[in-house]
Amino acid sequence: AALALFGYRHADLDDRIPPAIANGGANHLVLALASRARLSAMRYQLADGRGLMRDHGLATIALVHAETPQRFHARNPFASGGVYEDPATGAAAAALGGYLRDLDWPHGGAIDIIQGEDMGAPCHLRVEISGQAGGSIRVSGNARMLGE
Repeated sequence: AALALFGYRHADLDDRIPPAIANGGANHLVLALASRARLSAMRYQLADGRGLMRDHGLATIALVHAETPQRFHARNPFASGGVYEDPATGAAAAALGGYLRDLDWPHGGAIDIIQGEDMGAPCHLRVEISGQAGGSIRVSGNARMLGE
């Protein structure tokens, strides 16, 4: 259902990072895309996204692309909160970091996430990943104020 929401197919996914529900204080569906271009082209209907996210208890859907093992691009639809897309999502970044740790992803102790770029509000999140199962994930970075 999530793939259909965005017009993606199974062939669009990066099979190194299987789809999963990851939790960083709230549930986030992680969908890793094999193509940066497909991530950039993300579109969906807000009302349909709200229904899907609420039906499945999701805060966001974390759409990510691994440019390298330590550099990701992300888009985070937040339809459950009435927001088309969040330019910097710390909880989703923490959830992704924990998921990558559990996958034995070659993160080297940290990843960088570029988010908000495709919506004109580029933000950078740094995710420090403990090597210990269940260990802490630390998120920091720079966000851009969109206005009041």
